[in-house]
Amino acid sequence: MQNRQLSRLGLWMSGLLMCVALPMKGQTATTNLKIDLMETQAFSPYIFGHNLEHTRACINTGLSAQMLQNRKFAGMSSKNQGVAFKWFAIGGTDAFFLMNDHDHYTRHDGLFEMHRKNELYAQDIQNLNAGKRVGIGQGGIALQQRKRYEMRTVTKVNLPTTLKVELTDRTGGVCYGCAELQLIPGDEWQTNEFTITSTGTDMDGCVRYTYTEGSRVRMGALSMLPEGHFHGMRPDVVDNLREIGPAVLRWPGGNFAGEYRWMDGLLPVDMRGPLQAAMEIETQPYSDGYDFHEINTDDFIALCREVGAEPFLTINPVWNTPEDSANWVEYCNGSADTEYGRIRAERGHVEPYNVRFWSLGNEMGFEHMEGPKGPAGYAAMAGRHADAMLEVSPGLELWSSGPYPDDDWAEQSAAVLSDRAKYVSQHNYSSPEHNFNGSSYRYTTPEEIESTYNGIVTSCYSNLDLARRMRASLDATGKEMHISFDEWNQWFSWYRPSCVGEGIFTARMLHIFMTESNALDMPICCYFQPVGEGAILITPTESRLTANGQMFSIMKEHKGGALCRIDGDDEYLALASVKDDILTVTLINPDYSTDREFSFDAKGDVQSSALYSSDDVRPYTYFMESALTVFRKGKSLKTILPAHSVAIIRVTLR
Repeated sequence: MQNRQLSRLGLWMSGLLMCVALPMKGQTATTNLKIDLMETQAFSPYIFGHNLEHTRACINTGLSAQMLQNRKFAGMSSKNQGVAFKWFAIGGTDAFFLMNDHDHYTRHDGLFEMHRKNELYAQDIQNLNAGKRVGIGQGGIALQQRKRYEMRTVTKVNLPTTLKVELTDRTGGVCYGCAELQLIPGDEWQTNEFTITSTGTDMDGCVRYTYTEGSRVRMGALSMLPEGHFHGMRPDVVDNLREIGPAVLRWPGGNFAGEYRWMDGLLPVDMRGPLQAAMEIETQPYSDGYDFHEINTDDFIALCREVGAEPFLTINPVWNTPEDSANWVEYCNGSADTEYGRIRAERGHVEPYNVRFWSLGNEMGFEHMEGPKGPAGYAAMAGRHADAMLEVSPGLELWSSGPYPDDDWAEQSAAVLSDRAKYVSQHNYSSPEHNFNGSSYRYTTPEEIESTYNGIVTSCYSNLDLARRMRASLDATGKEMHISFDEWNQWFSWYRPSCVGEGIFTARMLHIFMTESNALDMPICCYFQPVGEGAILITPTESRLTANGQMFSIMKEHKGGALCRIDGDDEYLALASVKDDILTVTLINPDYSTDREFSFDAKGDVQSSALYSSDDVRPYTYFMESALTVFRKGKSLKTILPAHSVAIIRVTLR
């Protein structure tokens, strides 16, 4: 990235004073800004990075378009039923159900040393009374009228069997569409692909797989996707991801990197074995501790290209061998005449993906991650992977991991790896009063609402403090290293609804990152994580930007511009950038109940202006966009922002 000496030009921020008249209650605060168009600095576009982690909440309410939960029959069966979780039995005592762990369709293609229980099963159904209808079904399927669904079954049978697949209401009394498959007996798995168009809309519909013959049906995998998906992903979620402007996407983790098996992605999607979390709460809390590997490397690269993001991959250094990691690099970056580049080309991707950014694991040294807990042990392990990866592709930019800021880890790990890994990951999750039970978010009284809001919008400073401490810790080693703040958000944001207060926090964090990134030599920042949690709210049939997502959409307008020096603001309430003779100014009023007047000199005409405000800051709230009045008084432009609001103003420079 940028030369360290050049990056230190951002230090002018350290001594600025804000000209604010502190108001009495009910009055308007004032912030007078001086924007210097002659003193500007570039900043890294990778400030606008995001973590994909994995499909996260991957069934119906995540990035994946797959509509069936536990479609590969992972985990233990229901008590005394023999049916995989998320499925229900049809036929009662007329059928015998069994989870088969000896003859299963799903498998793993690599990392056999990593043992996870109950990942690989098939679902057996034996009809005990020929003529009776037996099978399995799943509820909670959001069906839409005239929607066409792409269905797929992978089965084995011992006798000729007609499998009936129906889309019904929750009782099974109303059928919205069906298909009948003729299953042929044999020892080989057979795949049937077909479509069903729903004749009705039902947000609590069912899919049912039944038959009447006195046979045994073994189900290896089932699939249901709405027509028009993007590489198995929901197009509406992809559109929203594009709208928030991710310059870089980090995947597959995050903590999920500790479970991920990249070579499984070379298998057909139905065959890829489910991935069980080492700690369920960490990575797959919405799918009973399993990820079903719906998205592989090829799909991820396609997504990055679709949304305009640079891919950022995280290896699994604990369970991968250095050779495994090098093979992944070769698959992504090797020419078609290399072993793994040839595999990529044979899969339809002749040109190398040229993935530059690679992380040597995630949050190594913490108790929730497997592998070495000390800096020296991690450095030795990560160094072997780095050497093997760089031998395949010398131009890689590598990241080291660990519990930073920590002087021992900085000296014994980051500094040791700095000749190969120039970036060092930093993670932090803020909260009003950081704790691990979420009790700091209180909304039951007016006083609690105000206190919680103020705690959220000021918790951004904890991230800035950590980044400064980390900069000092790394500098003390005498090695040149960049900070990558590649996980940040509010604490437990993935277990609760977001709100306007968090939108103000996000806006302020982006102001801080853009303003301070050069001074801190911190060119990459990644939000954790947009899909289904912080920035994009997803339901089975639609998705939309949250208040956080709205702020990303606004702030991305600074990307590619040159930041102007601003005097009169030490709370990161204002940011100004110039691009193509347009001055873009974003303003934040974080005050809970006080309006704030902003003024700044600008020789030019207001091209556009917009206000993002809300009357409420509690959970489930969003910003409403409206016109913003900006008026000129002499050389200055002035505007008033209501409490907890954000504005964007574009001025055509004369």
